Amino acid sequence: MALLLWGGAHAQTASAPADTEVQPIPTLSGRVIDQTGDTLSTEQQQALSRQLAEVEVQTGSQMVILLVKRTAPEDIAAYAWRVADAWKIGRRDVGDGVLIVVARDDRRVRIEVAKALEGAIPDLAARQIIDQVIRPAFRSGQYAQGLQATVEALRKRLHGEVPPPGAPTARDDGEAIDGVFLLFVVAMMAVAGGQVLSSIMGRTGASWVSGAVAPMALHRLDASWWVMVLGALVAFAVVRLRLADRGTSLHANPSGSRSSPIVTGGWGGGSSSDSGGSFDSFSSGGGGDFGGGGASGDW
Repeated sequence: MALLLWGGAHAQTASAPADTEVQPIPTLSGRVIDQTGDTLSTEQQQALSRQLAEVEVQTGSQMVILLVKRTAPEDIAAYAWRVADAWKIGRRDVGDGVLIVVARDDRRVRIEVAKALEGAIPDLAARQIIDQVIRPAFRSGQYAQGLQATVEALRKRLHGEVPPPGAPTARDDGEAIDGVFLLFVVAMMAVAGGQVLSSIMGRTGASWVSGAVAPMALHRLDASWWVMVLGALVAFAVVRLRLADRGTSLHANPSGSRSSPIVTGGWGGGSSSDSGGSFDSFSSGGGGDFGGGGASGDW
């Protein structure tokens, strides 16, 4: 079946008129190039250019927006790659460029991502930006607003403000800190309660009961499952080891006197800062090795 499909596509290509010419590549004259003539006003182009300049200052990556009427006879993906390859957007030593192509009359859009940025802007992320940001705005005729929101979404990706799939979010970090605190409380309660339980049911019984009670108490505090599991293990281990350590001395000392444990702990933190600058002119960085990364869509 794959061979048949390839053969059909090859036959269509071979039957196309030999004199069909592709769209010419525009001159790279700025960060925003509107070849449609009336999609973006001068003020809107200037605002987008300033926004793109700020992105370059913050991330070092170059981003260019190109608006054309159509890309026929090429698909927008082929056209965008050809333009990006010719313009060499991105720093020469890094190759970090992004090209946004809007084919207004075709109602097609393409986010072309250089190889160096495919980790920060994977194909799925580019597709989501098209579906969730560009399409709603363009359908209502808000081209400038849609492009501004798209640039901001890409900036967050380039600046590392959007976590990759599977990365811990702020909520996950908070839950982890709460979990550590709850485990600390469980350990302290096990130390105190284990002594009482051991006098009733012995060291082994006290260990098992502590391990069973700890997750039930944590469940009532809405702890996550992993905190409850660790809580059971911590309570069991603390009581078991604590009483084993104290057993000999307690039997050797009729008065039952014992010293209190000293528990210390601490937390550390860090800080980060970034700085910005100004950018007054634009030219291609001479990098931008594009390998077809990104996504296409319509509206």
